[in-house]
Amino acid sequence: MPPTRQRHRILVMLFFSVVITYLDRSNLSLAATDLATDLKLDAKHLGQTLSAFGFTYALLQIPGGWLVDRIRPRVLFALVCSLWSVATLLQGFAGTFLVLISLRLLLGVFEAPTYPILNRAVTTWFPDQERARGIAAYTSGQFVGPGFLMPLLAIAQKNFGWHAVFFLTGALGLVWAGLWYIFYRDPAQSAGINEAEMNYIRAGGALVDSGTAKVTATKFTWADLGLVLSRRKLWGIYFGQMAVNSTLWFFLTWFPTYLVKYRHLDFINAGFLSVLPWLAAFGGIFCSGFVSDRMIQRGVSPTTARKLPIIAGLLLSTAIVGANYVDSPKLIVLFMTIAFFGNGLSSIAWIMVSSLAPKRLLGLTSGVFNFFGNLSSLLVPLIIGYLIVDNNFAPALIFVSGFAFAGAMSYIFLVGKVVRVE
Repeated sequence: MPPTRQRHRILVMLFFSVVITYLDRSNLSLAATDLATDLKLDAKHLGQTLSAFGFTYALLQIPGGWLVDRIRPRVLFALVCSLWSVATLLQGFAGTFLVLISLRLLLGVFEAPTYPILNRAVTTWFPDQERARGIAAYTSGQFVGPGFLMPLLAIAQKNFGWHAVFFLTGALGLVWAGLWYIFYRDPAQSAGINEAEMNYIRAGGALVDSGTAKVTATKFTWADLGLVLSRRKLWGIYFGQMAVNSTLWFFLTWFPTYLVKYRHLDFINAGFLSVLPWLAAFGGIFCSGFVSDRMIQRGVSPTTARKLPIIAGLLLSTAIVGANYVDSPKLIVLFMTIAFFGNGLSSIAWIMVSSLAPKRLLGLTSGVFNFFGNLSSLLVPLIIGYLIVDNNFAPALIFVSGFAFAGAMSYIFLVGKVVRVE
């Protein structure tokens, strides 16, 4: 019998998981202007609120990755999705700066294991020759949620107030947590996979046995942590992911405020214009995944096929600084669109974890990778808040552009040959 396509159904679940995750991360950026007025927050306090999620999210990446090596994705994701959705709902009731920032910290705690869980799932279900496209497909959800659904949330906010943004996104997350628990299974427990598909993905390097007892029984050791912190090529992707996320977190946090407050666009018009960069990023990540896998299928070395789209994307992301030198809304959005298209290209960087991580330490390496990558979620919103002086946003865009360039240099000079760390 021909192989089933259960992995593609799993991929749809991973995609919607990322959509939910990023809606809950970015909803504050949409509500920020009205919320800051009601709670009397200045730029520095708003920056602290926008970065609060990143503090606990980054701090708990390594423990989160450790959990992923021990608890199966079906149970762990359903649990953390339920908890962060409750934290999201409660943000709609926040009446003070202290309450709001506390709930954002909790959101970071519960979302911390998310990407290591999803990366383990895609590494479990997809062979090497399909993995970049798989990662591109589910990671594209980070652009779909904020980009395509934010205009709808903007309309809800206009009609019902900023509180509605948190009520709607929190409720959606609770529904998805239940659906995930009902339908997700690892390959060995899935009723929808036949032997032919199991053999196909196993032969292609998918870690189909990663949910077995011998893996979940592995104990944490400092030697394991030392291993994933002692390889130059791994440090190259850690810093590179910080650079990729620096552009992403500008768009997830300050971008709507930048258009409305510092470029004086109407709120609703800004909401619809801001969709264009997200559309470009969505196209960029699919282009990157397709090109990368296509090169692998044509015999191009993994080093070139995996690194080239990421480096090209990071270099394109530096175009964000061009918005400093134009005044037309169309040109501003054009530079933002080019930069975010580049960010989409570089967002398949999770393929580097699948390709480089020691097999038995996939979750731990994912956690370390996401820890360093998401230091940007803490630092970028905070630094931008301090760089804004006298309503001048130009230094902030210079900072984001320079960070992207440094990330490209990291991939060029530190990562080297793409081979799995033993």
